[in-house]
Amino acid sequence: MPRDTLVSHGDVTVTQEPAATLPDGRRITRWTFGAPEGVTVEVLSLGARLQAVHAPDRDGRRCNVVLGCEEVEDLLGEAAYFGATVGRYANRIAGGVLPIDGTRHRLAVQDTGHTLHGGPDGFATRLWDGVAVREGRRAGVRLRLHSPDGDQGFPGALTAEVSYLLDPAGDLSIVYRAAADAPTVVNLTNHAYFNLAGEGCGTVLDHLLRVEAAGYLPVDGDLIPLGPVASVAGTPFDLRESRPIADRVADGHPQIRRAGRGFDHSWVLSGKGLRKAAVLSHPASGRRIECFTTEPALQVYTGNHFDGSLTGRSGRPYPAHAGIALETQHLPDSPNRPEYPSTVLRPGEEYGSMTVYRFLSA
Repeated sequence: MPRDTLVSHGDVTVTQEPAATLPDGRRITRWTFGAPEGVTVEVLSLGARLQAVHAPDRDGRRCNVVLGCEEVEDLLGEAAYFGATVGRYANRIAGGVLPIDGTRHRLAVQDTGHTLHGGPDGFATRLWDGVAVREGRRAGVRLRLHSPDGDQGFPGALTAEVSYLLDPAGDLSIVYRAAADAPTVVNLTNHAYFNLAGEGCGTVLDHLLRVEAAGYLPVDGDLIPLGPVASVAGTPFDLRESRPIADRVADGHPQIRRAGRGFDHSWVLSGKGLRKAAVLSHPASGRRIECFTTEPALQVYTGNHFDGSLTGRSGRPYPAHAGIALETQHLPDSPNRPEYPSTVLRPGEEYGSMTVYRFLSA
């Protein structure tokens, strides 16, 4: 099918086209929306995936700043999480044990023995239904997925929805909603990896990162939280002022070594409502992302385990630290930690969450 213009509104236009075909013959759809000289976004129906963001530098030169692969076998395999909407529960649930109302549900687990990002067949590898949308000055795509009762062991049938909406100024809003017919847990996030120098252009070690948090969660050898929130003061996790990522991943702190010479940790955010969580900047290009969220935590992962085996859309392999993920979400293993904010969703309630990535240059 040719590219079709579905929504045209001000400077933001939405088009749709076929992207690829799954092994079972189903088509993957790509939506592209944005302004000709501003930010342009690509979203795939496979995994409700943020496939690309083309953003200008300080001189107006645009390039894609999101890591991604073209081959379907990569998107179903090693690159399954790249840019995807992950769930039913983002991050880790220890031992695949989910207690709700006195019942212990056994979830599907990965090789680690824990449930990561919803299990081995989570939302990232599902084909979502999508439709172009317009809301005020914003335009984009809304995608929906039905997850049946017992999916990966989770109780209750769940309907999940994610909307990607771009405004002419370069604010990309990601809005999540979900409802269930029985008590369950929900924790959705986007797993995009950013490199503000450009996709496939080396590493993010020359980027600066600020995180608006005074506490973080130390983890064990399986990256499960050890328990209480720890102060970032006096540690490489103190990012309350912008710091070079290179300096942090080179630190000999035991938690940095445990995660594979980098971050794979959750920062606990203060305040409520939509507020600034982080700022990622690249001095050489002038590109900057400001991240806002309604969520209580931000998981930062610096691509520690990339090893060059994946080749991106640029045709270049991804080495360690080729990108950084800023995953807005609830705290890891919350179902097993009553002291953490609850992620339980009950019938008659609506799960709602919002994250905004603001793309700027200076």
